[in-house]
Amino acid sequence: MMLRLGLLLGLATLAQAADIDALWNYDRPDQSEQRFRVELIRAEQASDAASATEVLTQLARAQGLQNRMPDAHATLDRVRSELPASAPYLCVRYVLERGRLWNSAGERKRAWRWFRAAHLLAVRQQLDYLAIDALHMLAIAEGGKAALEWNRKALAAAERSNDPRAQRWLGSLYNNLGWVYYDQKDYPQSLAYLQKAQAWHEARQTGRPLLIARWSVAKLQRVMGQPEAALRTQLALEQAWQGLGEEDGYVYEEVAENLLALGRGEDARPYFGRAFNLLARDPWVLKNEGDKLRRLRQLSQ
Repeated sequence: MMLRLGLLLGLATLAQAADIDALWNYDRPDQSEQRFRVELIRAEQASDAASATEVLTQLARAQGLQNRMPDAHATLDRVRSELPASAPYLCVRYVLERGRLWNSAGERKRAWRWFRAAHLLAVRQQLDYLAIDALHMLAIAEGGKAALEWNRKALAAAERSNDPRAQRWLGSLYNNLGWVYYDQKDYPQSLAYLQKAQAWHEARQTGRPLLIARWSVAKLQRVMGQPEAALRTQLALEQAWQGLGEEDGYVYEEVAENLLALGRGEDARPYFGRAFNLLARDPWVLKNEGDKLRRLRQLSQ
């Protein structure tokens, strides 16, 4: 779940190219796909080959996020035929998206090679924002202790870059480092980086990503033995999501866990049930977090 949370936060906050970013809704890749198809028609009718090629890379990404890997690879095959005449940034995007597809398919070593190639090409062409994207994907693909080093390199690159697109990675990289330290059970360091991420999002009032950042800090507070403070934040987040006309299963889960930690098992039960009902609809959770779902269902009864 932490890996997925990092990906979602990163996806939601990065603006690698303004026009492309405006078309994305990472929570609804199906809707994003339709926007990309409309934009692809526009670019083709305008004989704008560069825009069409870039749109195809993001169309493939949207298909991959829907677990339609054959379609996504076929879309990238269309890009590959255009690469000899394409600008360097399009080549990097192609290599990155091919790597993301292999990573999503569980072929981490194969994905790593694509991400490493993307990073080297981006550095050679001084494309800081894409080099950082590749570094953060190397961290995800390799995992473990190596993830810490790749994320540190990405953070250093973002901090020294003059490119606003590279600097926009900072919030996500603070978040990623926070969860790497969490996985290593270094909770004080984890909390410190997650608080940096929250401050970054608060300064920019990023909307949904800010809610996720606040959730992350509150989760660490619970883990570090502060359920009262964590519960206050999670209840406020419940209201914030409802104000957007949405619900968040992870918020319900944390409300329940905090109530349970405070000895309020009866109050926790309906929240465990709500968390189960929402998270059981998530294909990623179904595939990767069966133990979590079983626990949520058990504690909801």
